[in-house]
Amino acid sequence: MEFRDKIVVVTGGTRGIGRAISLAFARHGAQVFAAYLSNDETASSLVADSADLPGSIVVIKGDVSTSNGAQSVINSASLSAGHIDVLVNNAGIVKDGFLAMMAEDDWDSVIRTNLNPLFHCCKWGVRKMLARRSGSIINISSVSALTGTAGQTNYAASKGAAISFTKSLSRELGPMGIRVNALVAGLISTDMTVGLKQDIVERIVKSSSLGRLGTPEEVAEAALFLGSERASYITGQSLIVDGGIV
Repeated sequence: MEFRDKIVVVTGGTRGIGRAISLAFARHGAQVFAAYLSNDETASSLVADSADLPGSIVVIKGDVSTSNGAQSVINSASLSAGHIDVLVNNAGIVKDGFLAMMAEDDWDSVIRTNLNPLFHCCKWGVRKMLARRSGSIINISSVSALTGTAGQTNYAASKGAAISFTKSLSRELGPMGIRVNALVAGLISTDMTVGLKQDIVERIVKSSSLGRLGTPEEVAEAALFLGSERASYITGQSLIVDGGIV
């Protein structure tokens, strides 16, 4: 019950890695607010699966790539307690393709969807942490930012920017007692990886130290650590959870 009565916001919190993170925090007693964009079915399923957990999960529908959408999510989460304790920025998409043939919209939408929520959610989330001079922000990145992946110039660029964003924001917020870290995920078994070509998956798995895909739950365990007091002297860092790909 490490997070009993803690207020946790998870964007992209109803599917894949975000879903596992939402459930993990609720399992440890947190009041979780999972933001999602459009899939009502997965949101309802998450709430049902959390019914018997020590904590709770409330789903909030909204577009956190906009200022109004992010502010609405943060305000809803902080309504009862007046603050939030942990913010996990997980919302994101992939639209792979080789750069020479990439549609301009595929570039724009990935950059917008993966980066704008960092700005908007952190801007409004920080305001709910400052008064207590405490809080943890966790930005989900990818090993594509570190190794590069053919066909993912847009995605890798957005995830590399997330790491740089994390380092700079940690400098700003450290004096206020707020920690900011990046969680760099490897090849994780989610809906997002199902669409990858099998030969690409096999090549990446073969190159890793552990020789297998990761699970969303393994990423969630790392998020729990970064959000907890066990990581009280860790900020501005990138925790790589990739089975040894990098």
